Parts: sequence; C-alpha cells; structure tokens
Amino acid sequence: MSCDLQYPVVHSYFDGELSVAQISEFKHHLRRCLDCIDELAALNAVRDSLKHAQLYERAPASLRGKIGADLHAVTQTTRRSLLFAWRGLTVAAGLVLVVLILRHVIPDVRKEEDYQAEFAAGIVDAHLRSLLPVQLTNVSATDPRTVKSWFEGKVKFVFPIRNFADNGFALQGGRVDIVQGRTVAALVYRGNQQLFNVFIWHTGESDGPPRSGSRQGYQWMDWRKGNLEFCAVSDAAPADLEQLQRLLTDL
Repeated sequence: MSCDLQYPVVHSYFDGELSVAQISEFKHHLRRCLDCIDELAALNAVRDSLKHAQLYERAPASLRGKIGADLHAVTQTTRRSLLFAWRGLTVAAGLVLVVLILRHVIPDVRKEEDYQAEFAAGIVDAHLRSLLPVQLTNVSATDPRTVKSWFEGKVKFVFPIRNFADNGFALQGGRVDIVQGRTVAALVYRGNQQLFNVFIWHTGESDGPPRSGSRQGYQWMDWRKGNLEFCAVSDAAPADLEQLQRLLTDL
C-alpha cells in the first residue's frame, strides 16, 4: 500500500474497530484511494480462502476416552441409591434431549449465519469494486427506457427500471456485475449525496420480507418479489435504504 494513510487503519476498518467518525473519514478517503480499495479486496480474499479451507481437526481418541470414563464414573455413583438413580436418569434424558436438539438446530443456525456473512461479503465487495474509476456504470443515463434497452440481451430476466428523482433517488445508469459467481444486473442511484447500488437477479424462491445488515460500515437490504431478488447497498443511513426499498417494491 503506497498511499499516505497509516497501514493499520485499513485493518482496523476491515475488523470493524474504528469509531463512527473514523469510519466516515476512511470512507471519504476510500473514494479516492485505489491502494486502500485493493488492500480491502485482498483482505476479503484471504478471509474467504480461510473460511473455505476447512481448517479443523477431529477430537482425539484420548479425549473421547476421558469423556467416556467420566460418564461411567457418574453412572456408578448414581447407582448408590434408587433416588439418585432416578435423578440421574432424568438428568441423562434431559441431556440427550438437549444434544439431539443442538445437533439439529445449531448446524442450521450456523449455516444461516455463514450464508449471511458470505452473502454480505460478496455484496459489499461488488459495491466497493463499483467505486473504482470507470466501474460504476456500463450505461450512464437517467432515462429508464435507455437503461432498459441497454440491458436487453445482457441478462436473462426482465426487471423494472424507474427514475425516482422526484423522491430523492436519481437514476444514474446500470451495469452487469458478478456477485458470488452469479451474473446480476446493477442499477445505480444517487440520493442525499450518496451512491446506491441495487443488485437484481432471478430467483426461484417465494417473495420474502426485507433482511438487512451492515458490513465494514456499509448497509445492505435484501428482499424478494416476483421471482426477482433485490439487494440495495450503500454507506447511507439505514432509513435511506428503507425508503429506496419501498419505492422499488411498489413498482
């Protein structure tokens, strides 16, 4: 990294350790610094590589033996009296029930959390890439008909395009992008001096209410409607994303 910003600042931003004021200052710096954008992209790549490397080890046989011995000792102790035996059986049954619940619930929760994290990473990375020079739009136009005409033949689905300038969100154009290996359409809006990327792709899932989150100081909101999935991303206030989402949902 060859910019004048101190190197640890990029890592602190990536790890979410900066204050609100520092995040705002760094975002302003990010708009004009390709080195920092490249460094963030590299950090994201390293994180994704580690995530999929499956760096784990099975519990050793000695540990399983120790746990078995401890359970055997507990069983012997509970046999000293009928009362303790029944209590022990009750506790054991409760533990088995908890284990069965955890074995089914925790993997699903972790899968959902992993998907959410991976989804957010891909969306925010695509948003950051778009901030690079000459990357924001493939077609620059405020007329929805012009933008719609440009998209014809470039994506295999049809989606609504509107200019919400009267509502504070002016259409800037669009582009074709890649998010997590999926070809998506991206509409670009400007509102309250902030840029908004709205990623759109076809989905076979049913309509769903909005889900939202944040990553590295950027807000995202995702929802499904009419076999299309939308995801709006910006460093604007969450209320601005909610307003844009309502405008797009009412189409």
